[in-house]
Amino acid sequence: MLAATATIPTAMSQAAVPTRIIDPHTHVWKNDPRFPWAKETGNPPAEDRTAEMLLELMKTHGVARTVLIQYIGYRWDNSYVADALRRYPREFCGVARVNPEDAANADHLSRLVEEQKFQGVRLSPAANASGEWINGPLMGPLWKRCEQLRVPMTILTSTARLPDVEKRIARQPELTVVIDHMADCPLGKPEELAKLTALKRYPKVFVKISHTWSLSKEPYPWRDTWAQVKELHQQFGAERLMWGTDWPVCLRHATYGQTLGVVRDEMNFLNDKDREWMLSKTVERFGSLRSEGGPLPYGRGSVTGGAA
Repeated sequence: MLAATATIPTAMSQAAVPTRIIDPHTHVWKNDPRFPWAKETGNPPAEDRTAEMLLELMKTHGVARTVLIQYIGYRWDNSYVADALRRYPREFCGVARVNPEDAANADHLSRLVEEQKFQGVRLSPAANASGEWINGPLMGPLWKRCEQLRVPMTILTSTARLPDVEKRIARQPELTVVIDHMADCPLGKPEELAKLTALKRYPKVFVKISHTWSLSKEPYPWRDTWAQVKELHQQFGAERLMWGTDWPVCLRHATYGQTLGVVRDEMNFLNDKDREWMLSKTVERFGSLRSEGGPLPYGRGSVTGGAA
């Protein structure tokens, strides 16, 4: 059972709250035979974390839109997220997963984008030998298809694998790439952080400022992580950073509100303009598509370097 162990903050700064907040990183799942768990998922979550539960949290915390990232427990069956996108197009957009070791992965991505309205793909190359496919021949076609479809490539990995990711980025510098959770860079390891900041040379690389609750050895607001966030802010600029809750994974350490509040209310080295970028404007840069809900985060469209 996922349970928040951190306490809810009792005081908040007087920082101006952005008029629009978008959460670019959440997961949803439901124990339902229509949406089967992958065979590799030996012990699927006992408790549902549904799209409707997330909608309630969004309403409570003033979040306008949310990006649903395909939950790994479903592996390559993206049907539950696709169902949520169909039912709640104003509130959600989606990032799919495809099997990186499937020779047809690029075609699978085309179907997910063109037929099921996904707006990005996520890969998770492990640092050990099981993630060596990031250097393999199937990556070229998939990354090129992302560029053709004009959807971002989202990467979940550790800093140990970032040099390999950078080699791929260097081959296609026009593709928008998002590095999830600061690559979970361990604190106090400048040589590891340097592997992440090295990506600043590619104007279409973005970083999610998330998982501070996971990296920290302190209670909320996890101040021992702020120096790392500040360095990324200085290197990339706020217009290339975005927050993210990683709900419901965050519930092991933090509430949904804390994952928002640490950026919106606590990090005193950010000004109001920084917060505006990190809480909505950065992810809104990603798309030129429009819907009734407004600009679509992770939408198909070009992203230019620098502020736009």
